[in-house]
Amino acid sequence: MRINGHDKYATSKSETSDVRSLTSILSRMRERKQANRYASLTSTMLNEALLFLLDALLQPFAALLLLRFHLQWLRAPMRNPLGEFIMTLTNFLVLRARRFIPAAWGFDVASLLLAFAVEAIYLTATLWAQGFPFIGFPWLGLLVWTAVKLIKLSVYLLMGALVTQAILSWVNPHSPIEGLLNVVTYPFLAPLRRRIPPLGNIDLTVLVLIIVCQLILIVPMGWLESMAVRLL
Repeated sequence: MRINGHDKYATSKSETSDVRSLTSILSRMRERKQANRYASLTSTMLNEALLFLLDALLQPFAALLLLRFHLQWLRAPMRNPLGEFIMTLTNFLVLRARRFIPAAWGFDVASLLLAFAVEAIYLTATLWAQGFPFIGFPWLGLLVWTAVKLIKLSVYLLMGALVTQAILSWVNPHSPIEGLLNVVTYPFLAPLRRRIPPLGNIDLTVLVLIIVCQLILIVPMGWLESMAVRLL
């Protein structure tokens, strides 16, 4: 069978068209892959930015509300720079909430419930940013996790007060916030001071209490948090 020049030209043209079509398809596939990669990278960066803002703004605000609750029930003096700072940042929400949520048994229930709500919003937003599926969302698990997180925050606040008080005792014993810190730490240090005498002029009870707090965070609180996460 003989193939004339016209057939050869048609065959060559068809092959060239097929190659161009295949090249076009491969090019579009590469473009889509690059676009998907860019979209994925952009989504990851936005999620990281959102998580950073949640950690920098919402979580500290929940800690401030919780600290205000603890200072209230401990009857800590608020006429000092730290107390005024806390009230200035939280009054706009706490004072409004107190119109509907009265105090009970001497506890500032409004501040506690607000801290709980803000922490729950923080955890929900964190799960959403991490792609958690919200279909049939286990609200019981979220409530338990929020309660555990507030207890952990309380322990961290106590540790922060202990460290700050220890530093101020060396650099500025007459700091205006010394009275507030003493009210926060004294109920926890007093039982230890009755059993652990000072070593020379060094009070070891602060170090002992910090170690106890760290053990609480590692063992019981770690177990409770793992149980709460399993409910999600």
